[in-house]
Amino acid sequence: MPSWDATTEVLVVGLGCAGASAALAAAEAGRAVTVLERASAGGGTSALSGGLLYLGGGTPVQKACGFEDDPESMAAYLHAACGPDPDHAKIDHYAERSVEHFHWLVDHGVPFRSSFHPGTGIEPPTDDGLIFSGSENAHPFREIARPAPRGHCPARPGAAGGLLMERLLAAVTAASGIRVETDCRAEALVTDDDGRVVGAVVRRAGASFHLRATRGVILTAGGFIQNREMVAEHAPALLRCKVRIGCEGDDGSGILLGQSVGAATLRLDAGSISLPFYPPEGLKRGVLVNGAGERFINEDAYYGLVGEHALLHQDGRVFLIVDEAIHERPMAGMEIVAAGETATELEGELGLPEGALQETLARYNEGAARGEDPAFGKRPEYLTPLVETPLGALDCTVENAIYAAFTLGGLHTDVLGRVLDDVEEPIPGLFAAGRTTSGLAAQGYSSGLSLADGSFFGRRAGAAAAGD
Repeated sequence: MPSWDATTEVLVVGLGCAGASAALAAAEAGRAVTVLERASAGGGTSALSGGLLYLGGGTPVQKACGFEDDPESMAAYLHAACGPDPDHAKIDHYAERSVEHFHWLVDHGVPFRSSFHPGTGIEPPTDDGLIFSGSENAHPFREIARPAPRGHCPARPGAAGGLLMERLLAAVTAASGIRVETDCRAEALVTDDDGRVVGAVVRRAGASFHLRATRGVILTAGGFIQNREMVAEHAPALLRCKVRIGCEGDDGSGILLGQSVGAATLRLDAGSISLPFYPPEGLKRGVLVNGAGERFINEDAYYGLVGEHALLHQDGRVFLIVDEAIHERPMAGMEIVAAGETATELEGELGLPEGALQETLARYNEGAARGEDPAFGKRPEYLTPLVETPLGALDCTVENAIYAAFTLGGLHTDVLGRVLDDVEEPIPGLFAAGRTTSGLAAQGYSSGLSLADGSFFGRRAGAAAAGD
C-alpha cells in the first residue's frame, strides 16, 4: 500500500454528464467527493453534444404535449431497438425510473419547454422540448410498442449539450462536499491485498500523488472513439466514418483503468453510426438502395439505424434515389452523384447491375401509388412514386457522405453501476457509468440515450459508492 497524500470518500474520474451526476448523488448521500478532470474545465463530450436526453414513461413534457407513454411501452421499444441482445435489466430499471430521473434533472436546474417539434432524430432548431429521436414511429417498432416521442431537449435552440452541462456543473459547484480538481489525470488504480479498489495514482503538473478513496472510485471518463488503436482492434468499421463524435478525453483511459484491476468489458465492437441523409424530412420519400440496386431498409427509420445497416451490412455503398419533385439539398451536404431520364440510365451511371434499379423502382412505385410499402413498411406520408424526371442519386457512400460514429462498448456494470469481473462478480470499490461502460444500447441506438444513460446510471453509481 502506498503512503497516501490525500483522502476522500468517493473519487470520480471524469466530469462530463455521468461524472457530474455521480458526484451529485454521492454528495447528496452525505459523502465527501473529489472529482478529477483531465481538462481545464468539466463538460467533456456531453457539453459538445446536441443535449437530447431519452426520457419517457409519462414525463410532464410528454403529457403536456398530448402524448401517452408508460414504462412498459418505453421498455418494449428499447428492448427491440437497442439490440441485438441489449442489457434487459438496465432497460427495465431505467424505464421504470425515467420519470423520476426527469424530475431530478429539473430539480438540478435543467429546463425543458412543454412543446413538441415535428422533426426527428436531430435536436430541434427551436427551443422545443420534445421530439421523436429514434425509430419509435417507424416499422417494425411502431408495431412492437405504442409510439411516443422521448427525445427531451433542454430549452435552448439547436445543440443544447452546453446548457445541460452548464446547469449540472453549476449544481456541482453549489453542492456541499464536492471538490473538483482540473488538469489532473488518474494514471492507475490502487487496490489493497483483498483486491478492493482503494484509490488512484494521480498526475498533475508533471508530478504524481496518491489519492485515497475510502468508499469507492467511479470511472466516468468517456468512450474510446479517439483511441485509434483500440478502435482498430475492437470496432474497425468505425474507422471508415468521417466524423468521430467525442472529445480528446474519449481515448479509452477509463476502460483501461478498469481492465487493469480485472474488470470485464462488454460489446467493445459496438458503435453508433449515423448517416444523416435527412433533414429535410421530405428526403425520406426517396429510396435508399445498396450496391446491388436493391432497397435494404425503410427510409423513415432513424438515421442511426440507417447508418448502422448501411455501413455494417451494405459495406457503405448506398445511394438515395430521388426524382425532380422531391429533391432537396440535405443538411449534411450529400451531392448528386448521378442523374438520368430513366431508371435504366441512372443505374448505368451508378454502375449497378443491369435491370436491378429498374425493378426496385417499379415495385416501389407500384406500392407507393397505393399508399403501401409491403417490403419495408414505410409510413404512407413518406410514400410517393418517383416518376418526375430527371431521377437522381444522392451519394450516401461511406467514402463521400458524413457517417458519424462513437463507441458503445465498455466496462461491464450492473444496474447499480458496480463494475463486474469476468465471472460477473462486483469488483469491490469500483464503479463506472457513461460511455466508459456498456450501457442501454448494445448496438442499436436512439438519440438521447448516451446522456440519459450516463446521467441516470451515474447517479446509481454515486449512490452505490456512497453506501458501499
